[in-house]
Amino acid sequence: MTKTLIDLDDEALAEAAKLLGTSSREDTVNTALREVVDRHRRAAAVARMRAMVAEGEIDFSVLGKGDGARDASSNTAGYG
Repeated sequence: MTKTLIDLDDEALAEAAKLLGTSSREDTVNTALREVVDRHRRAAAVARMRAMVAEGEIDFSVLGKGDGARDASSNTAGYG
């Protein structure tokens, strides 16, 4: 891990800590950085999936038509 001296917005840091459930400045900044990276990765994955659907590589219409996909409302494992 790299040590860096930076000025932080104290109000934004406090609000981020509350939202993220972190207790230290270091944890808050690191968690916020990870959240931003994860958000962008998820958005890129959604964009790739939308492109695949648009190009016909993925067909969601087959889901739930008795092709082995389990109905979420059925409870065969004894959970719920």
